[in-house]
Amino acid sequence: MQQSQRATAESDDQVLQRLLEARFSCRGFLPRPVPRPTIERLLFLAQKTPSWCNTQPWHLHVTSGAATERFRAAMYAFMAAGPEPKSDLPVPREYRGISLARRRECGGALYSAVGIARGDKEGAARQALENFRLFGAPHVAIISTDEPLGVYGAVDCGAYVASFVLAAQSLGIATIPQAALAIYGGGFVRDYFKIPEDRLLVCGISFGYADDSHPANQFRTSRARIEEAATFHDE
Repeated sequence: MQQSQRATAESDDQVLQRLLEARFSCRGFLPRPVPRPTIERLLFLAQKTPSWCNTQPWHLHVTSGAATERFRAAMYAFMAAGPEPKSDLPVPREYRGISLARRRECGGALYSAVGIARGDKEGAARQALENFRLFGAPHVAIISTDEPLGVYGAVDCGAYVASFVLAAQSLGIATIPQAALAIYGGGFVRDYFKIPEDRLLVCGISFGYADDSHPANQFRTSRARIEEAATFHDE
């Protein structure tokens, strides 16, 4: 079925479901760049994200070409030296209960896909450093929020990230949101892009075209059942 025919046959919610189910966190990209008009279309769609009082607090630094390669090399070299984390936003105090179980499930599936044995700390560390190589992506978007808006601005940026990855999926572009760029490399990223002090670094999103043959792209995470995620009150 041609794309136009499929779009006609699908309802809006079916289109959304298909995009949500097809999207995954890509950890292996092809070097092929995304054309600038396609990136601009992606950003146009993501800009429709709702925000508190329509503040639209997000701002992006988007790299392509040689700019991506310079940042990738500098970021990787910085992180390989083992600096202390420096995050603008509070990081999780701990993972416990179902959050811990889901985190372990995701990590276990990734390590299994790329051939890292349980307990292989060196292998896990090497894989973690791939975050700072941007998993080979030809582009990265660094997202910051307006500092005075506090948690509301950060929540709005979370909504923007969701819009960004779905807009990208609709355009055939793979993505991976990366808190690691803000948590572990925050000070470096701020200085590199000259992000002013009145903005808080939220995350990065590496994006491009997926390398479907890459082992890290061979697994998918699970989702909770509705009854686990929602409590209904009818009376």
